[in-house]
Amino acid sequence: MTDFATHTVETAPEAAKPLLEGAQKNYGFVPNLLGTMAEAPALLEGYMTLAGIVGKTALSETERQIILMTNNRLNGCTYCMAAHTTIAQGAGVPDDVIEALRNNSPIADAKLEALRQFSIVVNETRGWPTDADVSALIAAGYTKQTVLEVVLATALKVLSNYTNHIASTDVDAAFAKNKWSADQANAA
Repeated sequence: MTDFATHTVETAPEAAKPLLEGAQKNYGFVPNLLGTMAEAPALLEGYMTLAGIVGKTALSETERQIILMTNNRLNGCTYCMAAHTTIAQGAGVPDDVIEALRNNSPIADAKLEALRQFSIVVNETRGWPTDADVSALIAAGYTKQTVLEVVLATALKVLSNYTNHIASTDVDAAFAKNKWSADQANAA
């Protein structure tokens, strides 16, 4: 297996250093995902830029986490499930929603469940939802904009989930209390 470094500000390629410095300032540490992505500064910049753009969508934080965590689960990304569980908890996402996302169980709120189901369809069909799938999301109270914002957030997860798979990124201590595995979710 190829070993990928988890860079620090000091060891990162020059083009990645300012990005890691910004992460250090914002989070108080450099998350291992970003330290790993630093090996390819364009990937790190692309991920951080796209993450900022996802934050500008019309979606609430709970809705964003539904899309992101659904993709993390479907893609089997243990790092991102732990990280996004911690992020969701800190952002006030309801505990029952977080547990549903971690365990692949329905969300009690019908509108949020419709978003979860559509996110599953987009991931599993590789972007080929049926007209009925799109109509169901819109009938639940969402818009065509939401449909496309699900695509945006799904693209963000491809960058992080695939990086973590390839590099076997270690879960940061800050996220360790929320470790997750696909086996754990399947047992729920």
